Amino acid sequence: MNRILSTAGTEFRISLRNRWVAIAMGLMAVFSLVLSLAGSAPTGGLGVDRLSVTVASLTSLSVYLIPLLALLMSFDAIAGEAERGTLPLLLAYPIAREEVLLGKLMAHLGILAVAVLLGHGLAAGVAIWADQGSLAGLPALWRLSWSSVFLGATFLGAGYALSALSRRPSGAAGLAIGLWLGLVVLYDLALLSAIVADNGGWFTTEAFPVALLVNPADAFRLFNLTASGAAAAAAGVGGAADAIPLWQSLASVVLWPMAALALAAAAFRKVTP
Repeated sequence: MNRILSTAGTEFRISLRNRWVAIAMGLMAVFSLVLSLAGSAPTGGLGVDRLSVTVASLTSLSVYLIPLLALLMSFDAIAGEAERGTLPLLLAYPIAREEVLLGKLMAHLGILAVAVLLGHGLAAGVAIWADQGSLAGLPALWRLSWSSVFLGATFLGAGYALSALSRRPSGAAGLAIGLWLGLVVLYDLALLSAIVADNGGWFTTEAFPVALLVNPADAFRLFNLTASGAAAAAAGVGGAADAIPLWQSLASVVLWPMAALALAAAAFRKVTP
């Protein structure tokens, strides 16, 4: 445990030097405040409190922002060490590769967690200040906060795996952006095109729910929209939230970080100093 904590401390200091702590906290705070201030218009028509509608907006924000921040923090975690020539020295220490990954994960996940709690706390403060009835939305906001950390862990693990496979930061950066575009942006567009072409057939009724659950970003969105009861405030793929049991999206949210970290560990074991 001491070795993991030592690695985490070193990685956190590197993140401080690279301004990742300030960047993550600043982005989450600004976007959360904007969504909280601008997201109160539909509350009366939907019959839900202001904070619950804000949670629906923050869910869409987190789907795009959390994976991007996680990948940008993790893409050079191993490739950067190799390019700087510090990877052989790191692996020469009596520390297992899994412990190195866990230390990096602890540092990066701590940064994401602080940024998420700051942004969501500011959003909750604005919503409650404007409408005392928003206290009813606090459980939904708490669910969004801890599931955002799980989503970040998934993409941190994916970033470590890409970093280990590429061995060069430039290649890892390209792979990370490609993964973000594929899973977060293009995946939903492909599903939408398939639904239109299927016209209510087998894909729409049988394959579509499974396709949503196997994507960590979509599973995260479905879990939070279903649990918050604010699915009506979302559009697009989020409209399927009522059709998929909550436990299925929850299982996907919880299992994906473990799968991503296992993949990263397998890729890191193949790296030679």
